[in-house]
Amino acid sequence: MPISTTQSIWRSGGGDTTRQAYCGSGVMVANFFDSNVTTTANATVASGQTDIVILPANAVVMSVTITSPITSGTINVGFTTITGGISNSSFYVANSTATTARTINTGATGAGAGLGTVANASVNTVVTIESGQGSPGNGSVGGFITYYVTDYQFGQQSV
Repeated sequence: MPISTTQSIWRSGGGDTTRQAYCGSGVMVANFFDSNVTTTANATVASGQTDIVILPANAVVMSVTITSPITSGTINVGFTTITGGISNSSFYVANSTATTARTINTGATGAGAGLGTVANASVNTVVTIESGQGSPGNGSVGGFITYYVTDYQFGQQSV
């Protein structure tokens, strides 16, 4: 199967040839894994891999799904900008129990304040994972992050 990549924002006008319909942004998924949540680390793309998870500038995380839970405690899922200048450890998941498979979305218990907002509008961000406070996490964790990239043209097709 061929693999395609693009550096554009994926948008769809739904087949509207009149250019009146709002062009929605495409939703994407990024896998993540951390072998030891007791220390703050960059999330990797999978177990046994060294490539880290980097989200593009203007990424809006909609949810974090844990498919491989930790053995005990809580975790934070956040980011550090690719330049290392800005860091927020609990932007997506804040001190959340992660001992069962679950999806953390806006309004859910353990949701970070950054779900549904742009982490950084001009710089890529590296996903980070660490143990939560109060009941520190223990073990490895894995899952996927569902996100889209904000459309700077606000759905308006270019002519």
